[in-house]
Amino acid sequence: MTEVDEAEEKQPTMLEQMGGVSGLAFSSLPVVVFVLVNVFAGLMPAIWAALGSAVLIGVVLALRKGSIQPAVSAVFGVGIAAFIAYRTGDAKGFFLFGIWQSLVYGGGFLLSILVRRPLAGVIWNMLNAQGSAWRQDRASVRDYDIATLVWALVFFSRFVVQRWLYDEASLGWLAAARLAMGYPLMAVALVATVWAVRRSDKRLKAAIAREEEENREAEERLRAQAARDQAPPENRPSIYERLANPPQADEGRVAARPDER
Repeated sequence: MTEVDEAEEKQPTMLEQMGGVSGLAFSSLPVVVFVLVNVFAGLMPAIWAALGSAVLIGVVLALRKGSIQPAVSAVFGVGIAAFIAYRTGDAKGFFLFGIWQSLVYGGGFLLSILVRRPLAGVIWNMLNAQGSAWRQDRASVRDYDIATLVWALVFFSRFVVQRWLYDEASLGWLAAARLAMGYPLMAVALVATVWAVRRSDKRLKAAIAREEEENREAEERLRAQAARDQAPPENRPSIYERLANPPQADEGRVAARPDER
């Protein structure tokens, strides 16, 4: 096994970069803590409990030498959500930031399709340092358009459902929708992204292989031509031998001479 293959095997997956299954589960705990504490103790204790749980998650993940990215995101998001809940004086305000965030994200993904820069492809290839060769392949752009559209639908569905529940339903139903439409729907979008990535990688690898084969054949022809030109005069083919066995690149031109005459 080469060093390159070993480096590719050691490269963390997207799930590992997000903290694994445990990291994703931990990042959902502040929402559960907020709802439960709000029911039994009120708004302010719920705000402090949610913030405290987010910080505690970061400490636990750091001690386990795992990724603390979910905790950092949770602290940031919980902080904004808690501030909105405090300012509105309503526990449902805790979910308002996430609701409008979904609308913004959905609009961003949809806009990226319209400008021919599908975010599913841009983000994936940026995270994996694979460059922008996929943008030169129309089929790859089309596949990433489909994956990006799935992401947009996920965010828009979150906004529509949770915005309706914010106005019409209780805090419990709103929290349930937040959790149910979180990582389960994200998993669907990730599956669509992986589908697009595999199709694109397959085409790009085939194109690279064809290009390398063409370059190798051209290099062999050039070397053969250079060897003939450098041969001693007595070993060089005569004009009749050249006409009888023309180089591959000149076949069309030599064959056309009798017609020209």
